[in-house]
Amino acid sequence: MTLDKEKLASLTIDREAADSKSHSTIVPLVSVIILFAAMAVAAWWWMSKTPEPIPQQKPVEVVIASPPVAKQLGETVLNASGYVVARRSATVSSKVTGKIVEVLFEEGMSVTEGDVLARLDDSTVRAMYRLSNSQLDAARNALTEIQVRLDEAQRNRTRVRSLLEKQLISAVQLDTADADVKALEARLNVAFSNVRVAENNKQLHQQDLNDLVIRAPFSGVVISKDAQPGEIISPMSAGGGFTRTGICTIVDMNSREIEVDVSETYINRVHSRQQTEAILDAYPDWVIPSRVINIVPSADRQRASIKVRIAFEQLDPRILPEMGIKVRFLEDEPGEQAIETGKRAVPERNEKEETTKIITSKNEIQSATQKDSSVPISFTRLRHQLAQHPRAIWHSNTSSYVLFLDEILSAEYFQSTGDITIISKKPDENLSCTYPFEGTLKMENNSNKSDEQKIEACYDMLKTVNAYLF
Repeated sequence: MTLDKEKLASLTIDREAADSKSHSTIVPLVSVIILFAAMAVAAWWWMSKTPEPIPQQKPVEVVIASPPVAKQLGETVLNASGYVVARRSATVSSKVTGKIVEVLFEEGMSVTEGDVLARLDDSTVRAMYRLSNSQLDAARNALTEIQVRLDEAQRNRTRVRSLLEKQLISAVQLDTADADVKALEARLNVAFSNVRVAENNKQLHQQDLNDLVIRAPFSGVVISKDAQPGEIISPMSAGGGFTRTGICTIVDMNSREIEVDVSETYINRVHSRQQTEAILDAYPDWVIPSRVINIVPSADRQRASIKVRIAFEQLDPRILPEMGIKVRFLEDEPGEQAIETGKRAVPERNEKEETTKIITSKNEIQSATQKDSSVPISFTRLRHQLAQHPRAIWHSNTSSYVLFLDEILSAEYFQSTGDITIISKKPDENLSCTYPFEGTLKMENNSNKSDEQKIEACYDMLKTVNAYLF
């Protein structure tokens, strides 16, 4: 069978054509893939790149020129630690040696001055008191007997004198009657002396009885109980360990203050009446306002320190004696209305707003309103000067400064209320003028002067105090 070569040739696959056709199809496809890959890489690079911050123009800072400001006041200049102490504390004992029979107190009990704390055995002393009382009765009875005999002798002398005038008896009998009267008068004087001795002896034994009753010397709180009934107590140590020298310890809680030791290196940062802040170790979040009372004028050679006394502005039951405490000494803070006088400025009361009261004449002394005057009397300035005057005396029980101008005139500034009281103790009058923080003038006088005369006297006293301070 013969094969048709032409038909066989038509069945042959053209390799070159197929390769060229396939190559022409692949090239565009690869190009598209490469393009997409490049775009993806470009997008990934763009998104992963951290953009650099666009530089911004720095704003111009405008500074307003102003006068130089003083250093911030109220800052801490020194820290110190110390203890709460009671300025008035006493270990109570008896005046005599004796056995305790009754104890009438416990720790923590409040007592008032004169309260009975304990009693000692008084059996022997009471017997001696009864004996002295009997001796006094006997002396008085003897005095009565002598008085009766003297009256009889005087009547007898009168009768003898009458008979002698009638010449019925001799003069010897009259002399005898006179001698009897004088002898009885002498015995009467002795009897009077014996009565006085007996009375004094009775008072002495009464005092011995009183000494066996132990009383509180002042008002306060009992912080320790040192003796029990049946024990012997004595004002002095009698040797051995069975005799007590004290029965209890009493503390006046109104006399609590702070004592701190400040190094000699930093004592120049402390001065009298300086404001401080105290923090008890038991209450670290409680800041207690306080101020310096004074610096004890003596140094401890071994510790190179000086003791400083600090007063609490207000006492609190949580403040107990012997508690540890830390103190911050503050920079002086004169306040908004402080008056600079070359010394430390004293802060004005800031509990409430005050209208500055200025007096220009005695007609304005009751209203005390603010007025413009070239020579005013300002109560604000008076308060500052009274509080910072070196001769002013601080009274903690009244929270006031007292300044004695002389033996007659004195001025007192009450820091808690802001009142000013001026007192004049002249021989012919005793005038007290009180200028309250709010309100009008209050006057107290024991004379018969009119209100106008009292106002004039108060104004003269006010001018005297103002001239003394300024």
